Amino acid sequence: MFPVPTLHLAETVLTKAKAKGWTLATAESCTGGLVAAALTDIAGSSSAVDCGYVTYSNAAKVRMLGVTEGTLNTYGAVSEQTAGEMAAGTIKTASVDLAVSISGIAGPGGGTPDKPVGTVCFGLASKHMPLQTYRIHFEGNRTAVRLAALNYALELLSSALDT
Repeated sequence: MFPVPTLHLAETVLTKAKAKGWTLATAESCTGGLVAAALTDIAGSSSAVDCGYVTYSNAAKVRMLGVTEGTLNTYGAVSEQTAGEMAAGTIKTASVDLAVSISGIAGPGGGTPDKPVGTVCFGLASKHMPLQTYRIHFEGNRTAVRLAALNYALELLSSALDT
């Protein structure tokens, strides 16, 4: 289902999580569950993967992850602040060791001069390290942006598991 590099990276994440005894969760918007799907596409993933939230709407981000209306109104859904609250909310709600969140503009529409199509924000939260956020711009069509965001999220998880 997924390209070989993505599967290899997902396997690496799972191997590292299992070795540390850590559990994982995802909170996804523009990727619509691709990260959770890549991880759970691997047999035995249930030993590390707890759950995945697809919070495509702002209402879902608030209801399921505790993102504040103030953050959404001030910074927008595609912001480091929102991605950070998504990741932190996932840690709290799922009670896992490590969570990644993604919110972005995959296109083809929806971009603005400040946040063009391809802008994706990530949050990385853990019980074991400070919250981190990132804003990246990916080139390409909707599929390319979503796949790039998937791989970036897996890389974030892998790096966090090295600490």
